[in-house]
Amino acid sequence: MSVDPRNERIRLSAAESRAQRRRSIAIGVTLVAMVVVFYVVTLIKMGAV
Repeated sequence: MSVDPRNERIRLSAAESRAQRRRSIAIGVTLVAMVVVFYVVTLIKMGAV
């Protein structure tokens, strides 16, 4: 008898869920900051600023 993997989900505790959300927000903020830095560096190298 095989087990359907779609029915087996890991349930996170409230603390784990909050930690996961904080990590996701931190990753998002870091990515946005990198995009801004690359954009500014590109403008400077092109002599627009």
